[in-house]
Amino acid sequence: MAHILIVEARFYDHLNDLLLAGARAAIEAAGHSHETLTVPGALEVPGAIALADESGDYDAFVALGVVIRGETYHFEIVCNESARGIMDLTLSGLAIGNGILTVENEAQALARAEKEQLDKGGGAAAAALAMLDLRTRFVS
Repeated sequence: MAHILIVEARFYDHLNDLLLAGARAAIEAAGHSHETLTVPGALEVPGAIALADESGDYDAFVALGVVIRGETYHFEIVCNESARGIMDLTLSGLAIGNGILTVENEAQALARAEKEQLDKGGGAAAAALAMLDLRTRFVS
């Protein structure tokens, strides 16, 4: 049984609740345990994963959050840099599923977060578990 850390950037509570429900359901359905860590925003997610990995307590990670385009260039920075940080950690060998939604509006976020629709929280958890399987196959 693997122990998974869900790291969520809790900015839009109602949307994050949907993503979390999907991730937790997918992890539990696969027979694994999980914990949740909340950080201020999407930019903090990769750093929190890197710090948590140093503990050795977690086998894989799920990154969750919602970034909705605003009126400034900040959207691009948050989206690009959080994704880059997660990809850097993945390339260093961590098993991470990226469920940080980067959308134009709340309707797009709802469609992606709701379990009955695209269930991106569950999808991110499934991706983390798939990467854990690959790491176990190739590294162990």
